[in-house]
Amino acid sequence: MRYFLLLCIILGATACEEVYTPKPRGYFNISFPAREYRVFDKPGYPYTFEYPVYANITRDSSFFGETPENPYWINVEFPSLNGKIYMSYKEIGKHSNTLEKLVNDAFKMTYKHTYKADYIDEKDIHTPNGVSGLFYEVGGNAASAKQFFATDSGHHFIRGALYFDATPNADSLAPVHKFLQEDMLHLVETLRWR
Repeated sequence: MRYFLLLCIILGATACEEVYTPKPRGYFNISFPAREYRVFDKPGYPYTFEYPVYANITRDSSFFGETPENPYWINVEFPSLNGKIYMSYKEIGKHSNTLEKLVNDAFKMTYKHTYKADYIDEKDIHTPNGVSGLFYEVGGNAASAKQFFATDSGHHFIRGALYFDATPNADSLAPVHKFLQEDMLHLVETLRWR
């Protein structure tokens, strides 16, 4: 009886072993809103454009703890997606802002992400509204994966950069980047100068 009891204990202890299989990392399922746009046409601003109805526009009130250089810096906020496009406007020729300097600054700010980026793709922007510039797609775990600058080459220059209030993770943010890239391109395509 002792041997039988000992045999049952040994068999019971070895029969409960499970082989551990690691589960793949999962991400939240994100529901995207239906695309619909409205016009940003605030009096006094030197530009207008269309932006999504699921976004809010706020005036940027702080630039690294200082007041922005002009009152036309805005943020396009996406509260349901925890993201924001920071848009800075500069007048060409004012405060020593030459077109060459502004383009170089936009280039430098984008390429600061090189140490985290897997790649940086540039796409030319040319619209029927007289807007030209570059749209940057920064691959990898860079802080800002979508950026652009747009200008009329004579008076107006605007730069936009998309950021999320989250740790950069290219895999988990990829669907949101793809979704908001369309909105950013639509914003640039509908941009008009005053």
